[in-house]
Amino acid sequence: MGRRRKNGRDISGWIVINKPVGITSNAVVNKVRWAMDAKKAGHAGTLDPEATGVLAIALGEATKTVPYITDAQKAYRFIVRLGQATNTDDTEGEVIASSGARPSDDEIRAALPQFTGDIMQVPPQFSAVKIDGERAYKLARAGEEIEIKARPLWVEELEMVERTDADHVVLEMICGKGGYVRSIARDLGEVLGCHGHVKTLHRVWSGPFEAEDGITMELVDELAKSGELDQYIRPLEEGLADLPELRCTVEAAVKLRHGNPGMVITSDVEYGDEAWASLDGQAVAVGTYKSGELHPTRVFNTAG
Repeated sequence: MGRRRKNGRDISGWIVINKPVGITSNAVVNKVRWAMDAKKAGHAGTLDPEATGVLAIALGEATKTVPYITDAQKAYRFIVRLGQATNTDDTEGEVIASSGARPSDDEIRAALPQFTGDIMQVPPQFSAVKIDGERAYKLARAGEEIEIKARPLWVEELEMVERTDADHVVLEMICGKGGYVRSIARDLGEVLGCHGHVKTLHRVWSGPFEAEDGITMELVDELAKSGELDQYIRPLEEGLADLPELRCTVEAAVKLRHGNPGMVITSDVEYGDEAWASLDGQAVAVGTYKSGELHPTRVFNTAG
């Protein structure tokens, strides 16, 4: 029996959602796929259900560019609740430790440099990291004691925005791939000697995509199945914003789309660099540049 073909439209590009509280990232993807009758969709970086902000949804051929958004830097604005630690490192969990100590503003600012640059971070117990093939959150829910190894993380910036009251501080962070804001709040609370967890979390931007430019789930529901959501599709090429663009000819585009090296025009890309080839502004392939040619690793089948 042959494999069943997926139904839906062959549409490619990005839909940027400003995710609300109370819905999983996968549920957002499923709703957008259904609303747009798209054959294929995926997201570039999970947000917890209680987190808000930019969630970039890739459609069709744009799913091939997801890794470049996942690897891109991201910015978060979040509130840390001082004085309490929870087993989930956010408000969804149970309080497991508390303290009456409260650091001063100066003490908070003085602690932040410890969490910038190249750091090692232990993900939360309730996270999607795998432990012996199982998701950590599944083991934690089962009551198992698990040890999660520290992982490297690049934190570009971590700044205190305001102190709303003695128990709450607003922070902003720019970091690389794999960062857990909940871990930052937890570890900051430990360094300050008062415990801490994330109260609210908003992803301001992710790579080239910004929350303020995203559409709401209410609009997705309103325009579902009407075809009007197509006006919000952004080019798949936006997912390649961090890679150099190399122009190619029609003949080279044919070769590249068949997985073969093709000649490209370049001036400043070095041998071995990853780049993408374009024809009339449309992505043809991503690959490695070698001596005037792009050797494709991903090709885009969007030519009309």
